[in-house]
Amino acid sequence: MKIHAFGVAKDITGAAMIDFPVDETFVKVKDLKNLLYQQYPDLVNLPSLAISVNLFYATEDTLVNKHDEVALIPPVSGG
Repeated sequence: MKIHAFGVAKDITGAAMIDFPVDETFVKVKDLKNLLYQQYPDLVNLPSLAISVNLFYATEDTLVNKHDEVALIPPVSGG
């Protein structure tokens, strides 16, 4: 599964695009997050981490196909 990472999530993962291995064809967002937290433990320290699937914000129960466009969206601040 290819995952886009933005902002501090990109800093934590070390790349703007990560190739993340997923054994199953479909996985729930909450399970994907847990797998990401295992691989990149510093993601747990973010106050929030949104996941988008095919350009739409996903809920914890959204099913993700390993061919979907997935993005990690950390909290954003600015002025």
